[in-house]
Amino acid sequence: MNTVAIFGVGLIGGSFALALRKAGFSGRIIGVSSPETIRRALELSVIDEGMPAQNAAETADLIYLAQPILRIIEILPELDGWVRPDALVTDAGSTKSTIVERAGAISRCQFLGGHPMAGRERRGVEAAEADLFVGRPYVLTPSSDIELKSAQARDFIGWIEKIGAFTVILSAQEHDQIVAYTSHLPQLASTALAALLEGRSEPESGVFGPALVDSTRLALSSFDIWGDILATNRESIRVALRSYIAKLEEFSKGLESGPMQEHFRRAAKFASQLRDSS
Repeated sequence: MNTVAIFGVGLIGGSFALALRKAGFSGRIIGVSSPETIRRALELSVIDEGMPAQNAAETADLIYLAQPILRIIEILPELDGWVRPDALVTDAGSTKSTIVERAGAISRCQFLGGHPMAGRERRGVEAAEADLFVGRPYVLTPSSDIELKSAQARDFIGWIEKIGAFTVILSAQEHDQIVAYTSHLPQLASTALAALLEGRSEPESGVFGPALVDSTRLALSSFDIWGDILATNRESIRVALRSYIAKLEEFSKGLESGPMQEHFRRAAKFASQLRDSS
C-alpha cells in the first residue's frame, strides 16, 4: 500500500491519516473533501495533497470512505468507473447493511466494509488525533471470509493493528443490530434527556451536579451525522428503543426499594465490567 485516498477528511478520516503516519506509513496520503477542509488539512499536515474524487480514486491503492453514510452510498457506484483492479475500497460508516448492499455496484476491485468504534463529540479535521483508534475495536463486515484473505485486505488489516485497533469480524446485519444497543441507543437516551429538560425551569435553577452534564454529553453530537444513522438503521434502533422504554416502564412501576435495589446491583455490575474491559 503506497497511496491512500481519504474521502472525507474530518474527525475519522483525518485521524486515520494521522494514525497511519504515526504507525510508520511513508506513502502518499490524498484528501478528497471541500476546498476549505483540504486547505486546513494541508495546514495541519494531515494529508499530503488534495485531489478531485476521480483523480484520487484512479491513483490510490486504498480508498478510505469517511464521509457521511448517505454520501458513501451515493459515491460507491461512481467509484467503480475510476478504481484500479488491484485497489481496495473500504468505508468507516456507522451502519453497514445498506452500505455493503450498495457496494455490490463495485465490480472492478474489492470492497471491504468497516467501522472503527471510535469518535468524539467534536467534528472536523481540527478534532482529528493520531491515537483515536488505540485500544478500540475496528469492525470489518466481509460478505465472506474469503474476502479477508486477499493481499489487499491482509495489508489493510495489518495497518489497523499498527494504528492500535483490534479487528472484530461481523456480518453487516450483526453489526447493525449490535450498535443499535451499544452506540445508537446511548446517543438517543442522552438526546432524549436533554430534549426533555430543554426549556424546563428545573435545570435553569442551577441546581444540578456533574451527573446531568455527564448524562447529556452525547447530546452535543450533530444531527448531520446522526440523521444518516437513523435513516439506515431504523428498524434495529426501533427494537433497541422499545427495549429501553420497557425497562423505564419497569422502573416506573417498581420504585419500591426491593425491585430497584436489584436493578441497581445489576446495573453497577455491568458498568464495572464495561470499564474494566475498555
